[in-house]
Amino acid sequence: MAKNEETASAPLVVGIGGTIGAVSSTERALRIALDAAGREGYRTRMFGGDAMVRLPLYNPRATGRTPEEREFVDAVRAASAVIIASPGYHGSISGVVKNALDLLEETARDARPYLADMPVGLIATAYGWQATGSTIAALRSIVHALRGWPTPFAATINTQVTKFDDQGGVTDPAVLDQLNLVGRQVARFVPLAGAGAGAGAGGDSA
Repeated sequence: MAKNEETASAPLVVGIGGTIGAVSSTERALRIALDAAGREGYRTRMFGGDAMVRLPLYNPRATGRTPEEREFVDAVRAASAVIIASPGYHGSISGVVKNALDLLEETARDARPYLADMPVGLIATAYGWQATGSTIAALRSIVHALRGWPTPFAATINTQVTKFDDQGGVTDPAVLDQLNLVGRQVARFVPLAGAGAGAGAGGDSA
């Protein structure tokens, strides 16, 4: 998990995405988008593959939640916006990303349930173009079901032709522009969405 050094009162953008194992293209793409939101004056927090793999399969009848589950749900509760990034697995989102989003059922009875009134940026990566489109479509459908507002632009990245490096670089300047736009749109839509209720609450640990 990561943070940008902003004041404690700055609104929070939470990033959700990645894969199990080594840091993936999906996670690196998400980091770039979060950094763009950070440059707009927002705090950021990322739940990448290492964080999501520690979330047990969501059981709606569980009598308690693990510390990792509570940490994730509380961070989203505190957020003013979210960015979700998923690899395209068999034409849709990955299981670990879906499981993390399923856990947001814990917010169903909150004053602000799910992702209600929050701008949500979307990123899909896949080894080929076909899965990027269907993965973005699946993400949009899920965000609508969670009452969030997908931002107008979503980034689709074909990892056959676009590569990321360990320093956060990307081989295609157009992809960099796309990811920066996702972060900027999310940040700039927060005041329009009236999604500042979570600003300043928790969520800035490394």
